[in-house]
Amino acid sequence: MSRTILLPAVALAISASVTFLPIQADEKPVSASARGSAVSETKLSEVRAKAVRFLKLSQAADGSWTSPKVPGITALTTHSLLKSGVPADDPAVKKGLAFLLKLKQKDGGIYHAQSLHRNYETSITLLALSAANNGGKYDATIKKAEAFLRGLQWDDTENIKDEDTAFGGAGYGKHQRPDLSNTQFLIEALRAAGVKEDDPAMQKALKFVSRCQNLETEHNNTKFASKVEDGGFYYTPAAGGTSQAGLTANGGLRSYGSMTYAGLKSMIYAGLKSDDPRVKAAYTWTQKFYSVDTNPGMGKQGLFYYYHTMARTLSVIGQDTIVDGKGITHDWRKELVDRLATTQRKNGSWLNEADRWYEGDPNLVSAYCLMALSYCDPPAAK
Repeated sequence: MSRTILLPAVALAISASVTFLPIQADEKPVSASARGSAVSETKLSEVRAKAVRFLKLSQAADGSWTSPKVPGITALTTHSLLKSGVPADDPAVKKGLAFLLKLKQKDGGIYHAQSLHRNYETSITLLALSAANNGGKYDATIKKAEAFLRGLQWDDTENIKDEDTAFGGAGYGKHQRPDLSNTQFLIEALRAAGVKEDDPAMQKALKFVSRCQNLETEHNNTKFASKVEDGGFYYTPAAGGTSQAGLTANGGLRSYGSMTYAGLKSMIYAGLKSDDPRVKAAYTWTQKFYSVDTNPGMGKQGLFYYYHTMARTLSVIGQDTIVDGKGITHDWRKELVDRLATTQRKNGSWLNEADRWYEGDPNLVSAYCLMALSYCDPPAAK
């Protein structure tokens, strides 16, 4: 029988005062321009400009980045340029979009014909098209891609029952099971396509996301729910369960930073409010393990994916500062900009020496960084 786990008194004391700002209906995060972040506008502009210049120079003649067989990188890079103020009619963006549109499939998806990453590639491409959709230019393509993504979701259409740990998720085809990373991209893409939080696809995804959390509630009674109970998130409870951060001594799936921010953001997009126990627990975890130096629980692995997901999530929920587990208040925007400025290479790119999940590719990690920086705008000059 499932039960609702109450957070420890100390954790509640930290998170009880948190009230997330409303998410804007037009998908734009709450800007820092009306608030007191100490981000240096000059530093942010310089870092961003160097990264944009690097990515424009590293684009292949066919419009792709890194490899035409891995279009997810091209989609993410194109999206990052658009989010950095590069207009849709810029030559690099036009070439990137044209390359992606050549990958449209008859089923509505946008992916390489031999790809096993159909959800990821279609979701990221949909985000790029939405960002460039001036005058509804890509409306029809976006709607077809939305329908394709709905069809990929693990649900009753594949005879997967509601209580199955795979229900509601999305994943890579080769693994035959959904995961939180793919599911957060599915949710992002559906939202960009105009899907509302109460849509059945969103609510199905919320069930999967809730089951990826280390918190036993009425929404999560998997065999892993009570083994850790720190409120953080891991990769997937499906197909036996996996955490990229490994197992605890009692067989629990360790929480880690990138998935916890992914889970928190996904729950907010699916309509949960700041007073929901799942949201409180997740936010408390991010406070306790706040860092711009590592991906908590993973060290340097997946660090740039973590930066993008962290910045996106904190911006979406309207948090200007975050109080860590020691009670220290952090201006996360300033700290993240400062960190990225320090680690940026002379040519404007970044590189993760912990080369896992393609983070040895400067195109991919530089796109992640531009995405993260897009949520760090400083106060507007008066």
